[in-house]
Amino acid sequence: QVQLVESGGGLVQAGGSLRLSCAASGRTFGSYAMGWFRQAPGKEREIVAANSYIRGGTYYADSVKGRFTISRDNAKNTLYLQMNSLKPGDTAVYYCAARRGAVGTTPGEYAYWGQGTQVTVSS
Repeated sequence: QVQLVESGGGLVQAGGSLRLSCAASGRTFGSYAMGWFRQAPGKEREIVAANSYIRGGTYYADSVKGRFTISRDNAKNTLYLQMNSLKPGDTAVYYCAARRGAVGTTPGEYAYWGQGTQVTVSS
């Protein structure tokens, strides 16, 4: 089992940058596929990016390709999401999630979730 805690959200102007962090408990962080999801008010939770260290592979939603970068530091049990060129449409609560196995792209594939961190992009 793994516990996840996100941080790094906040208010930023359009065109700005933020880096989200997700600290994970446990000794087997490297064995989990990790994902970032987001949920805007009135919308379904959607995949932003995902990465698997053991199985390899990285996934980005089309809406964030070229602007966001997912990375992980297995020695620190931490997942990151670097967000550049932010747009008002990126405003949402961002969640990190973990699953065993390969990268997943839907919320139902992930067993473990953080509490979320709010990202607000002003125009």
